[in-house]
Amino acid sequence: MGKKVKWSWTSAFVGAASATVVAALLSARPKDPTFHLVSIKLTSFKLNLPHVDADLILTVHVTNPNVAPIRYGSTTMSIFYEGTLLGAAQVKAGSQRPRSCQVLKLPTRLDGMELAHHAKKFLDDVGKREMVVDAKVDIGGKAKVLWWGHRFKVHVDSHITVDPVFLDVIDQENKSQLEIFLV
Repeated sequence: MGKKVKWSWTSAFVGAASATVVAALLSARPKDPTFHLVSIKLTSFKLNLPHVDADLILTVHVTNPNVAPIRYGSTTMSIFYEGTLLGAAQVKAGSQRPRSCQVLKLPTRLDGMELAHHAKKFLDDVGKREMVVDAKVDIGGKAKVLWWGHRFKVHVDSHITVDPVFLDVIDQENKSQLEIFLV
């Protein structure tokens, strides 16, 4: 009990600096972005004899929880109904600041002929006022941390229940998975 410990400002500084570096590394760990479908707006019908295609605008809220700004390329989101490709939404190239949210407006076209193949199921869904669609998209881009640019890919799977009459979003489950390429 009588042994004295020698206090050192250098040791205290090194310990504090080490703790700061570890905290910074943990907070900079890449996190999956989040996607949330806010609304669906019907913009027009396109006559494509013998059927009619529908043009929509999907409003999607996107959150980048990471400490790095990102740039992403254009891509196409595939929309499925009953396992069949029903249409596609165009995602334009863009960027997003670190730890920020933004709203994307995605022009979408649904194929009336594909919907006609599922006419009985679609009419049942209209009667129930619940229609389940799935969407998949891969978004590639580059995140810049300090002076290093790292390529990334985000894969998003969405399972969405909508009211086919009023196009209201009833429920949704969105899963995103971030993959970073270090080479």
